[in-house]
Amino acid sequence: MRVVLDTNIIVSGFISPSGAPARLLDLWDEDQLYTLISAEEQIAELMRVVDYPKLRARLRPGLAHDWVFTLRRFGLLLRDLPTINVSPDPNDNFLLAIAQAGQADLLVTGDKRDLLMLKSHGSTAIVSAREAVARLQEGMA
Repeated sequence: MRVVLDTNIIVSGFISPSGAPARLLDLWDEDQLYTLISAEEQIAELMRVVDYPKLRARLRPGLAHDWVFTLRRFGLLLRDLPTINVSPDPNDNFLLAIAQAGQADLLVTGDKRDLLMLKSHGSTAIVSAREAVARLQEGMA
């Protein structure tokens, strides 16, 4: 299965090790249950977000850098993303572009107002972290 994780899911997984976002990170990093798709645009966003003072205080130093290193080594990083103009929030269009270019099965997000309301983009289902965990664990059985 091919999956795009919204940056908010990645950061949530860093902050709360017992929630569904953290489980998604484990299902990729430890269990290798899916191919994680990303792009340099998302890595730049992640590094910018984890540098916010309120988040930096809650994260283990170097965690985001370690994770990005692992993503670059074992994830699928795309280049030359298509131009997409579908999301009500223009800042989310690059995630839809990653999903489309990477032929993702799932785009996982916590963005209820903009991305989750779309429900899908092409053949990519847009789902919550809990739903993604359930779908991935179903595949384990």
